[in-house]
Amino acid sequence: MAEDIYIRRPGERRSRRGPLVLAASVLLLAAGAGWLWKLKRQEEAAEPAVEPPPAAAEPLVAPPAAPATVPQPASPEASAVPPAGKPGEAAELADGPWAEAQAAAAAGQWGVARTRAFAALESARDPSLRRRIEDLLGRVHIALAFSPAPMEEKIDYTIRPGDTLAGIAKAHGCTVQLLARGNGIKGDVIRPGDRLRILTGRFAVAVDKSDNELVVTLNDRFFKRYRVGTGKYERTPVGQFRITERIPQPTWWHPDGRVIPYGDKENVLGTHWLSLDVPGYGIHGTWEPQTIGRQESAGCIRLLNEDIEELFVLLPSGTPVTVAD
Repeated sequence: MAEDIYIRRPGERRSRRGPLVLAASVLLLAAGAGWLWKLKRQEEAAEPAVEPPPAAAEPLVAPPAAPATVPQPASPEASAVPPAGKPGEAAELADGPWAEAQAAAAAGQWGVARTRAFAALESARDPSLRRRIEDLLGRVHIALAFSPAPMEEKIDYTIRPGDTLAGIAKAHGCTVQLLARGNGIKGDVIRPGDRLRILTGRFAVAVDKSDNELVVTLNDRFFKRYRVGTGKYERTPVGQFRITERIPQPTWWHPDGRVIPYGDKENVLGTHWLSLDVPGYGIHGTWEPQTIGRQESAGCIRLLNEDIEELFVLLPSGTPVTVAD
């Protein structure tokens, strides 16, 4: 390639052949390099891609599928139980002595119902459940007290010559009305040799003015609860009292001195009156049921007429009465 090397001599004209040859060589080299680069890329594209190994060496295991939930049919016992109002109440309602007490009461088995209700009350902690148990106990106690049904506080008594209902009641600390009603006696006639069941024990009354409730106990155990009305402006006295008089169809002495007989529309005492050993105060009925549960009386403790009639049968003179704020 001596022809491509040119040395210019002095006075000699420069030839253009050398640069043209050089430019062509450069173009040929560039084309060859481009062809080689394209071939390399095609070979790389043809090779299979190799993925890097996973970072975690532990195998990936899918979590086990949750078992399908199969709905179970409700038992007859569960469907008969009312819905619980608070956590834990449902279990107490569904099983145990409370359910047994309700079933026994529905069947008229008052003694069994009372025993199981007291067992339920002893273990119950929820206030609403305790109130429901006490409501049942109140109904059961009235059924037991007002019938010849056996009861642990009752004794059997054989009538002797010369006995009277009043004398027997006084000797055993109960009312004539309770003795007669509990034994199905009509009138005052009794026969020697007949047997009576007498409810003995000590009744007591507690009145809560803040809740307007009256609770009766028998031998210091819950007997029944009643709603009451008490005095406006805190007029109902607080303290320890006793029942001194028991008067059916009471006459009312108006504060202005007028005497209002029983049956008069102005007579506010209802059907029965139980005097307390504090002048002018007592426990009585009312013809105004809308005042029960409120503090609207002149100071006495008032109940619905049907409720004071129960208390009149139950509570003898001398029954202690506690009134608290």
